[in-house]
Amino acid sequence: VAPIVYRNLLLDQGTVSELFTNVNSADPLKFKAGKKYIDQLHTAMSKTSQNDAINCYSGKINGKEIILAVMNFGFIGGSMGSVVGELVSRSIEMAREKKIPFVLVCASGGARMQESALSLMQLAKTSSKLARFQENGGLYIPVLTDPTTGGVTASFGMLGDIILAEPGALIGFAGPRVIKQTIGEDLPEGFQRAEFLKDKGFVDHIVTRDEMKVVLSSLIELLTN
Repeated sequence: VAPIVYRNLLLDQGTVSELFTNVNSADPLKFKAGKKYIDQLHTAMSKTSQNDAINCYSGKINGKEIILAVMNFGFIGGSMGSVVGELVSRSIEMAREKKIPFVLVCASGGARMQESALSLMQLAKTSSKLARFQENGGLYIPVLTDPTTGGVTASFGMLGDIILAEPGALIGFAGPRVIKQTIGEDLPEGFQRAEFLKDKGFVDHIVTRDEMKVVLSSLIELLTN
């Protein structure tokens, strides 16, 4: 789902400003595996009309000001590289400075391996920013969509005060196929789906897309007053 869909779904009309639009990925490693990373970036940018796998906005949800970030799986699998980590960090800082909630719609295959350690650094970077934000009373709500896996699950995806998920969303670190190949056993039915994770206590609420604004608005009203 393109970020504009969630932007229009969640934020009140006439309140939206897009943030951090001048940040772009580089290719310091000159990475190549069949296709050059820089060419992959250009293809993804052309396909999605985005600079990277995340868009950030300020706006209001039923009159309450928030910072909203939305990931796009269509941009190199929603992978988290240095730009995604930087924009999540900037969004957290802006929410902290303004003393407003931060909502992040996650959709990702994990860390962007084309950026090697630069990508993996973003797990620690975003997690430490969130810790500081929450220690100062900030409200953070991630929305886990299909799929949310890898480094995103290992960092900001699962660090919310309240964790929401869409029905049927695949949520985990390694995918079920990789796990099955590793352990050599069939996995439980529905393993790593949102409903399974809710039953195990990893997700707080499963919310359909058409109810997401109402639920988020109610949670923000309840937890910020």
